[in-house]
Amino acid sequence: MNTVLKLAVAAAAVPTIVFATMESASAQMAMPDACKSEASASGDMQTAGSGMPTGEMAEHQKAMMEGMRETEPAMMQGMMAKDPDVAFVCGMIAHHTAAINMSEVELKYGDDQQAKSMAEKIIEAQKKEIEEMTNWVKEHAN
Repeated sequence: MNTVLKLAVAAAAVPTIVFATMESASAQMAMPDACKSEASASGDMQTAGSGMPTGEMAEHQKAMMEGMRETEPAMMQGMMAKDPDVAFVCGMIAHHTAAINMSEVELKYGDDQQAKSMAEKIIEAQKKEIEEMTNWVKEHAN
């Protein structure tokens, strides 16, 4: 099997592995009922956003989904590093970027001051952590 084909097969397996892991992690996480959509509760959403056509989403939902979609490739790529520490930190950089994206959507569309305050705190904290992790990668990754 040539190298390109091997890479394609490996890349195709990553989402399956990641989503299977996410499903087991989400099964362990107790989410408030208000956080569960009808589609996710019924099992119709295999991946983020696949349960509802984009045209049926509110603007904030579309923006949240886009913020997640933007970071997903970087997260998957980062987690593929051979060194587990580097894979963790690189995946977390993208994960934190997604948290910032979602927080910015809250600031744009949200009405509740307490939720907006949480979003502002998340942005501040995640930016600092991204800087720390980026510096760590520069020092520790080969």
